[in-house]
Amino acid sequence: MSTVAVMGSGSWGTAMALTLCDNDHRVTMWARRAEVCERINLQHRNPDYFGDLVLPDQLSAVQDPELAMKDAEFVVLAIPSQALRATLAEWSVPEQAVVVSLAKGVELGTGLRMSQVIMEVTGVAPERIAVLTGPNLSHEIAERQPAAAVVASTREETALAVQHLFHTATFRPYTNTDVIGCELGGATKNVIALAVGMAAGMGYGANAAASLITRGLAEIIRLGEAMGADPHTFSGLAGMGDLVATCSSALSRNRTFGEELGKGRTVAEIAGGTRQVAEGVKSCFSIKALAEKYGVDMPITYAVCAVIDGSLDPTSLVQALLARAPKPERY
Repeated sequence: MSTVAVMGSGSWGTAMALTLCDNDHRVTMWARRAEVCERINLQHRNPDYFGDLVLPDQLSAVQDPELAMKDAEFVVLAIPSQALRATLAEWSVPEQAVVVSLAKGVELGTGLRMSQVIMEVTGVAPERIAVLTGPNLSHEIAERQPAAAVVASTREETALAVQHLFHTATFRPYTNTDVIGCELGGATKNVIALAVGMAAGMGYGANAAASLITRGLAEIIRLGEAMGADPHTFSGLAGMGDLVATCSSALSRNRTFGEELGKGRTVAEIAGGTRQVAEGVKSCFSIKALAEKYGVDMPITYAVCAVIDGSLDPTSLVQALLARAPKPERY
């Protein structure tokens, strides 16, 4: 049994807290709002995300981040990627703790992956940082549906410790030392899911979805190789697995956000009607910047950015991709 702080009370943080409680760990969740803490502690519910789900009695919630992390052996960060830097700057992470990142994104402006942001802001050494990623839709995890994941760390012992921390009868993590590949897979698949969602919103079927997923994976691999990732990572859970789940499920925030765009709604209209964060809406621009930096061809990513910034509509996105010059599948 370990002492764990889950920093964030959104859908992903709540699902991971449930998983940890299933292993009888001592889990304290940090929530920004006092009313969320009260509902979790007194009613054992988080109505903003899982209103019908009864939370374990041993899960407690506090509004004070320092109290949440007191004596924690593991600090699990369930903070949206673009808010991670500012949030971490307000905290003092325990020196002895292993830090686990759940965020899937690339920081705007810096192009840093989330583990790099954690290192830069907190000074935590890379061997004490792990990344948990893979085809993990939060609602299915919270319902204890079977799922697998990847825990990546530059230090294998750290990855093994986090694997043991989260491994339950229904949640099976594997380990990997390719942190670059695992983080890129988690960030870039959100952008491809936006494109797949747009196609679905316009009424296109399985052919269009499969084409976007497959060519999207080619973009992800090209960028990953240019940045030093192991290309084999992208055929696994952090790559193809996460990509398929995010592009295929109605539970995927990025897929459903894209679908609404395909139906003609604006970014502002969609974002204003949900508490959920579609990471790809912002991360697409940082991924595009990485593609430009490394000289990588990523046409789907570029087209998604153009739709998000309003310079292209979804119909024109499809036309632009189909009108590109023909070339070999591998080049």
